Parts: sequence; C-alpha cells; structure tokens
Amino acid sequence: MTSAADLPAAESNFPLDLDAKHQVSLNPLQTATGVYVTVHGHFYQPPRENPYLDAIERQPSAAPAHDWNERIHHECYRPNAFARVLNDRGEVLGIVNNYEYFSFNFGSTLLSWLERYDLEVYQRIIEADRNSCARLNGHGNAIAQVYNHIILPLANERDKYTQIRWGIEDFRSRFGRDPEGMWLAETAVDYPTLEALVAEGIRFIILAPSQAQRCRTIPTDEQPVTQWHEVGGSQIDPTRPYRCFLEGVRSEERGVRGSEINNGHPDSRLPTPDSRPYIDIFFYDGPISRDMGFSDALSNSHHFIGRMGLAIRGDRRSAQLISVATDGETFGHHKGGTEKTFAYAFTEEFPRRGWTVTNYAHYLSLDPPTWEVELKPVTAWSCSHGVDRWQDDCGCGGGGEWHQKWRRPLRNALDWLRDRLIDVYETAAKSLFCDPWLVRDEYIQVIRDRSVANVQRFLSRHQSHPLTDSERVDALRLLEMQRHALLMYTSCGWFFEEISRPEGTQILRYAARALELAEDVAGVQLEKEFINRLSLAPSNVEFFGHGAEVYRQLVLTAQVNFQQIAAQYAITSLFRKQEIGSNGQRSTVNSQLDRFSTTHCPLPTPHIYCYTVNQLDYQWQRVGTLTLAVGQLELMSEITWEKEELVFAVLHLSGWDFHCCIQPFTGWRSYNQMKEQVFESLQQASAAHAIQKMIQIFGDRSFNLQDLIAEERHRIVQMLSQESLTRLDLLYTQVYRDNYGVLMAYHRDYLPVPQELQVAAEIALGSRCSDLVRSLCEEIGDRDTWEHLAELEAVATEANLLRCQLKLPEVKQSLEQLMLRSLWQLLHGDAAVEEETQKIERSIDIGCQLNLGLSLARVQEVYCRCLHGQIIPQCLQILDGDVESRNGDRPMWDLTQLRYLLRLGQKLSVDVGGWLDRIG
Repeated sequence: MTSAADLPAAESNFPLDLDAKHQVSLNPLQTATGVYVTVHGHFYQPPRENPYLDAIERQPSAAPAHDWNERIHHECYRPNAFARVLNDRGEVLGIVNNYEYFSFNFGSTLLSWLERYDLEVYQRIIEADRNSCARLNGHGNAIAQVYNHIILPLANERDKYTQIRWGIEDFRSRFGRDPEGMWLAETAVDYPTLEALVAEGIRFIILAPSQAQRCRTIPTDEQPVTQWHEVGGSQIDPTRPYRCFLEGVRSEERGVRGSEINNGHPDSRLPTPDSRPYIDIFFYDGPISRDMGFSDALSNSHHFIGRMGLAIRGDRRSAQLISVATDGETFGHHKGGTEKTFAYAFTEEFPRRGWTVTNYAHYLSLDPPTWEVELKPVTAWSCSHGVDRWQDDCGCGGGGEWHQKWRRPLRNALDWLRDRLIDVYETAAKSLFCDPWLVRDEYIQVIRDRSVANVQRFLSRHQSHPLTDSERVDALRLLEMQRHALLMYTSCGWFFEEISRPEGTQILRYAARALELAEDVAGVQLEKEFINRLSLAPSNVEFFGHGAEVYRQLVLTAQVNFQQIAAQYAITSLFRKQEIGSNGQRSTVNSQLDRFSTTHCPLPTPHIYCYTVNQLDYQWQRVGTLTLAVGQLELMSEITWEKEELVFAVLHLSGWDFHCCIQPFTGWRSYNQMKEQVFESLQQASAAHAIQKMIQIFGDRSFNLQDLIAEERHRIVQMLSQESLTRLDLLYTQVYRDNYGVLMAYHRDYLPVPQELQVAAEIALGSRCSDLVRSLCEEIGDRDTWEHLAELEAVATEANLLRCQLKLPEVKQSLEQLMLRSLWQLLHGDAAVEEETQKIERSIDIGCQLNLGLSLARVQEVYCRCLHGQIIPQCLQILDGDVESRNGDRPMWDLTQLRYLLRLGQKLSVDVGGWLDRIG
C-alpha cells in the first residue's frame, strides 16, 4: 500500500537532449519532450454464455461469485474504476478512475457482459476514454480488439475481415469514435493480418519485442541507405514507435477501404516517398511487463516507479516512451490491490518526476516513427513456436505429463465444419440477401441491439425482396449460424492443456449450436461426421478418452429446446402464483387461489433468458397435497424470432416430485378437452391416476425438477427447503433457550462446548440476525429502526460472548445495501442528518461485532462524490461567512450538520480530518 507520507521529493535523474529552461517552456502534451509512460491493459474474458440462453450459468469454481466474469469484475474491473489513494492511516484521500490513465482494450464480449451486469462501471470505462480524449488532444485511451479473440493468422481471409470489422463497429458504437489502434488476440500476427488491418483503417498495433526480426532508420533523401539491425532475440528498443511497410497491399485498394471506414475521410498515412502502405507498431518493454505479472513490481508505487525508471535510456534523445503491456486482469485479480499502486503512480508519482502519462495514439501524433521494422513470419506473445499453441502439440500451456495432441484434430474438425457451413450459408442466404457476406459483416449492428425495430431495419436494408415471417426467421438463423461459427474459434479453447476444460467445452457448444441452426434452415446433417472427426482428438482424461465423448457428455447435455423452456415456465409457475394474484399484481396468497379457478394471462409476460413467454391460458387446482396446472404458451426466441405454441400440464406431488408434460398446441378444441380430462383425473386425489392420464394424453416424455435449467432448479430447491429450514430454526432456537445456562457454564469455565449446543447457539443467533436485518430493510418507522439496531447489537454481544462463528452472507449484503440507501437518502433527500449518520455508524459497528467483513467500497464512493461536490463547498461557504448562499439544488447544511457528515467520513475511513479541524 502506498501512502502520501512516503512521497519522495520530485526529481529526474535522466537527462534528455534539452536544457532545463527549454524543457519548462514546452508542453509535453503538445510537443514530444521528456519521458512518456504508457501502461496498457488487455482486459478480456472469453465468452461464457450458454449459446441457447445468451446468459452465463453458475460456475462453482468461481465461488463465492456466480461465475468467473463476476468474480474477476469485483477483483479487477470495478476496483480500477474506483481506485483508492490512501494516506498513511489507510484513509481514502481520493478515488481515481484508472481507466483515464491506462491505455486499454476491452474485449467486445466482456464489455457486453459489463453493460448488463454493472452499468456504472461500464459508464466509467466509456467516460475514461472521453476524458482522455479531452486531455490528450483527441486521442483516447481505448483501442479496439479483434471481436471474439480468434487467432487471426489461422483464420481464413473472410473471417479475418469480419472479426476486424465487428471489433471496429462494436468499438465505434460504444466509444462514439473510430479506433486508431487494435489489439490482436494473443498479439498473433502475420503479414496478411497486417494487410487486413491497414485495409480497415487501423493505424497501429502493440506487439511483444520477440515478434520483431530486424529494424533500421527509415531512409530519407538525405540518407537514402540505412543499415538493418537484427533484433530477433527480443533486442528491439521499445522506447520508440516503428513503421512496418506492407508490400502486399495495393495503395489504391487501401485508400478506398480506409476512406470507407473513416466515414469518407481519406487515410492520412499515404505521403511516403514510394506510397507504400504501412502500419505503425509499438513494442512493449518485455522485462518490465513480465515483472508486473511475476514479481513484486506492483506491490507498491515506489517499486513500480523504480522499475519503470530503469528503462529510460540515457542517449539524450528529446523524447522517449516507457511502454508496458500485460493482461489487464493482472491489475487486481492476479495481484490484489494493485489498482491502488496505479492510482497513486498515475496521479502523484509520475507527475512529480515530470513524466507524462499518455497513450499510444497520442504519442504517435507527437513523435511519428523514424524507424521501420520487419516482423518474423508468424508470431504470438504466448507461444515460442509461432501460433502452434492453437493448432499443435507444441508444449506451450502444458500441465505436467499431459499432452496436447488433441489440438490439431480439434482445429481440423472445426475447419471442416466452418467450410461446410459456408456452403450452407451461401446457398441459403443468396435467396434472402442482396450480399450475404456484407450482411454478415454488418450483423454486429444486430448483436449490439436486438430490439425488434433495429432488427427490422437491418433486415429491410439487406433483404433481396420483402421477407415473409418464416424467411425472417431463416435469415436470422443463418446469421446466428455464422456468429457461432466465429465464436467456436475463440482462442481460449486451445490455450490450456486439455480439451475437456471449460474453455474447450465452450467452443464445442458454439459448434453444436451452429450445427443445429444449419439443420434447421437447410436440413443439412453434419453432426455425425463432426463427431467422428472429434474422435481423433485424444483427451488426457480417461473418462472421456477423446473429443467425441467430451461432445456427448458435456455439450449435447447442455442443449436447450422450446419444450425445456416451456417445462421450466410450467414448474416455476406453481411458485409464482403464490406471489401474484389473479389481477397480475403481487399479493399474498388469498382464498381465491385455493379454489378451482381459471384465469387468462394472470401473470406478467416474463422473459426466460432470451425467450419471451406469452401466456395465452392458465388454470390450476389444488387437491390435498397435489397441485395441478394446465396452460398454453407462445414462446419466441429473441435471437432468431422462432416461435412455438405449446401446451403443458404440470403436477406437483409434494416436496421435490414434479411431473410435467409438454406438447404442441393443435387447436382450442383439443386443448380444452385435454384440460378437462386432466382436471377430472385429479378429483380422485390420486397422484398415480393423474400421472396415468397425463401419460395417456401426452405420451411417456415428461420433465421433472432435474430437467430445469440449473439456475432455476437451484432457486426452487431453496424455496422448497425454506419451510424445513424454518422449522429447524425454531427447533434449534428452543434448544438454545432451554440450554442457555448450561452453555454459559461451559464457556465461563473454558470447558470444551458440546458441538450440539454450540451449533444450536450459532443457528439460533444467526436466524435472529437475519430476521432483524430483513426487518431493517423494509419500510418501517424510526422507532422500529432504533429498536432493531439495538437488538442486533445485543445479538452481536451475545454471539461474541459465546464465541459463535456466524455465517451470514445475506446479512452482510443486506447491511451494505441498507447503509448505501441511508447515505443516499441523507445526501439527496430530506433525512435528518444526525439520525441517519448514527444509523450508518451503528451499522458499521454491528458489522464489525458480527465479523461480517463489511465492504464500505460503494458507500465510500458515494460519500467521496458528495464530499467534494457538496460538503467541502459548503464548509468553504460557512468559513467565508456566506451562510445564505445556495449552490444550485444542493441542500444547505448548518455547521453542526456538517460536523456530523464529516465524522461519518471518518467512520468510513475517508480523510476528512483537516476539514473537521477547520470547522472546529
């Protein structure tokens, strides 16, 4: 942790080729002078969504988080959006958006997830690019990325261009500008890839020093011949940019494509003596970048600054760049707390040394390349064998004795499938679209916005004739087939040592979805041959044996169809009806729901993942312990617009036992007859008789709790368990009360406490805590609030006295939300300052007493915004004697109220001591 007290005196021990007076007169943001620093973070997570649900399912290995995206988000992405600068007492001096100082790329699929999951952080990332544009002469920190992280040198030409175009369009739609640079997956590059980048208007890329072969100063009229220097052993100087000339791209072709991508503005990189096209390249400093990931270079800002300073070259050039790059997840996920190191370095350490924090595009505008470079033929930053890590058993990424002989057969199988899907696409799409491959390149516009209006506009723009409803479905199926054919090449599938890992399984799921869509549209059956080819990919896991078995065990079992979605709706409806009345509004269970009743669309139209459910009819009845529901649904995929009308009957016997049957809707007459027969069978109050009738009508195929999508299954299991858990809570509470004196005697005499009594105490006190916090979170009066807080304090005291280890994750989360809500009301409402600050302070104390490990992060962020935007300005008003002034809509607090607010800051570990001293 870095503190202000450790701040060294400003100094610069690295002389440059400018006298001090001249240096002071130059603005390093306008003129290349001095030392520049660029820290690039490659922020990326592989797409993890179930192809049928468009959502990430729970990943137990990421516990306690729901999935790895969520876990890494809370360890890395969010901390860097709200990075703390601390004083020597560990108090917050300020909160820094590190993305305003990083050079960064975010994978498009990761940004899509962030936009859904944490809009605040997503907006901080977009805002950071906008602010860096304002600071750095219009050059933002963000650069684009190849869309879903495929290895471009291994892609066919069409996929190469689509990946680049999707990455550019996704970037433009988010950041509101064209990207100047692009991050290549694994920095994998060859010259055809460079040609594609140049053709699409990309100005620069970032590579590892090991990817350069030789370099020289660019010949000029004054020096027409310069000497090449071999740098193939990572010896290239990373403190300057380089220009890579491309012989293979015709300048006139490049000019047309460049003007298209830049909205009609011709590419400005043409004025070279021989008009050769080129792309500029930055090579990051390899040793420092490795140290950031594998040493203590990021343990505090002094170590980091010291390590960066060693890279400055004393050759007296006017300007030079210290450039480092690594996986962005290093900054908090792999190395916890490093966001603080960067926040302090960016805002305090670098400026004190006179170093300018910049990004590659800005530096390029100040100091264009005077050197050119030639690259090795095919390279990447994480494989010493070119790009064999993604196609061969090269040893990279291996684990002990495990081989990677599966890599080549897996790529061969996917290449075979890709080529078959091209045939399907071209044959089917030419009857629907004017230009099938242009529509694929622009399909990113639909991926970014799947609203009905946007999809209709998109199809209308590309259709070869007015499409019928069924043709629209086929059009979207074809485009989704191609999207999944691209997703199945996500590089992570080959990166590690085993095909059956989640990454390999995920790309096979994309392949399975593409196969299914091809059969739906064209009736082409490719799966059998694909599985045969996968059987040539040997697994290291004896249980699987080869890739075909991985496909059968882990991929086919994850497929979802309309009937499963209908079964999920049917079973969960038995629980929703207990919360929602017949008028569609949430209510308690009432007597009307205990009678035989028929309601049409009693529940709000829900979404189940990426499916819209339109309930056309619903009827249910309860007889003893049996509950039966019958209904008719129209399901529509929000991705492909496919629709199905289905009818269901679901019988809940008791506990975990469900019997659900689904069949297509064939007409109201047959549906009403079915409904009448099934409900008549229930009148005998015999589960066996009802199930027999359902089998007679629907057939043997049925669904139970195990067939539900895991997330919903877990939710229902918890609901079904709640009644039993409530009874157990009451039982343990009674045991605790009856034996309280005995339990105290054990603790008083330091005797080993019987496990049964200790567990009873922990469960009883934990249950009481949960009930009290639940009551606190409800809308209640102030008297109740103080009573509940006092009771919580008493429970905490009792738990500590009895040495109870309470596990209360839901209490922790609820208290954090309660404090956040109270602070928001305090700062933006009419709440009484003294009472609300005391509530928050007491909540913090209770969290400490209960050992909850409360996170004050969100509360600190809200408080710090208010501190600088409202509290301090009003302190200044009062100190200046301007007590009548009101600044906009800000509340006007008096001196006593401001003291309470500042003391709250102290409680939140925010540095406000100076202001408390000033106002007395």
